[in-house]
Amino acid sequence: MITSSDELEAGRPAPDFAIPDASGAVRTLAEFRGGPVIVYFYPAAFTPGCTTEACDFRDNLASLAADGYTVIGISPDPVERLAEFAAAEQLSFPLLSDVDADVARAWGAWGQKTVEGRTFDGLIRSTFVVDASGDVAWLEYDVAPAGHVARLRETLAAASVEVGA
Repeated sequence: MITSSDELEAGRPAPDFAIPDASGAVRTLAEFRGGPVIVYFYPAAFTPGCTTEACDFRDNLASLAADGYTVIGISPDPVERLAEFAAAEQLSFPLLSDVDADVARAWGAWGQKTVEGRTFDGLIRSTFVVDASGDVAWLEYDVAPAGHVARLRETLAAASVEVGA
């Protein structure tokens, strides 16, 4: 069970951010404007679900790029951990470090979770498609990691989500 009171809505501007990537360089959402961006939030590098999801994006990166998409992964992991994760799993898309979870909160991807009977605040696995002008075109909270990219592509194709300029 997941509860977040500040969920984003499609059609609204995506909150910008300025957080470091796995190399320590500060990245912003604004720098990716001009094309559609898939922003996905994941709880922790090297965990089974997060590795499955990251590798799913990695394995589909060429076809997503061919369709004009840029992929960005965000987690509360520190920069060093993201660098290790990217190297170990051969992830060539940006992984961003949100150690204070400020970006996750702004995107509604931080909230109460219940896992194996334990309730706590944490990152809610979420995916957003941001259009070329910076508005949220599509979003999903409480994402199941296995097969996520295939489901995302099917949903976007079926909904004919407009992600161009």
